[in-house]
Amino acid sequence: MNFDEYQKLAKTTAVYPKIRDSFVYPTLGLVGEAGEVAEKIKKIYRDNNGVLDEERRRVLKKELGDVLWYLSQLSGELGLSFDDVAQSNIEKLLSRQERGAIHGDGDNR
Repeated sequence: MNFDEYQKLAKTTAVYPKIRDSFVYPTLGLVGEAGEVAEKIKKIYRDNNGVLDEERRRVLKKELGDVLWYLSQLSGELGLSFDDVAQSNIEKLLSRQERGAIHGDGDNR
């Protein structure tokens, strides 16, 4: 499955509340789900001495899937192909790598 196929299938499961701007709901969902991933990681350190066991890995896989879903929906609401978003990101990162600019600050380094 490629990203555009995922985006198309994921869209069939999307149910949003009535909001003036369609990109608001997936943006808020993305931030919430990313926070859940961070919370699960925090608890690995707090409750399990930093050990990532199979149960916690399984739970993180589900949460990462939720992040992927919201990212896919947000991309679609912005009129962006998910494949194009992924391809553009890889091109940006490879360019930074080639120029020795992986480290540092700013989007346009």
